[in-house]
Amino acid sequence: MKKYVVIDTNVIVSALITRNESSPTVQILKFLASGHIIPVYSDEIIKEYDEVLRRKKFKLSETIIIRLLKDIMDNGLHISELSKVEETMPDPKDVVFYAVTLSAQDKDAFLVTGNGKHFPEKPFVVTPTELVSIVRDDIA
Repeated sequence: MKKYVVIDTNVIVSALITRNESSPTVQILKFLASGHIIPVYSDEIIKEYDEVLRRKKFKLSETIIIRLLKDIMDNGLHISELSKVEETMPDPKDVVFYAVTLSAQDKDAFLVTGNGKHFPEKPFVVTPTELVSIVRDDIA
């Protein structure tokens, strides 16, 4: 069964800039490419991905950015009606990722992030390593 996943920006950046092909973040992008995970997103999330990935310090090619965003939008689940977030969060930019995840709980969506401390402790907020394990168990 495919897993629905909201991917925090730091996971995508990490996957694209690492040289370690077996890192959990790279595995997540491979699961995305192979259709094992369905990305869940909102317009605001796509906008953040686009802005962050274009930062000069990451030196990412236009082709990679466009291809990744197109892949997410073509194969993902677009959420336009966001659930209200009651919890207070340290970084206001993270609220949309949490809200989209809450909005997709009918699909048992996960939120994968490298900054777990930025989010409320919930079973659906997972690290890249935890998500890789969840998806692998599912594929097996």
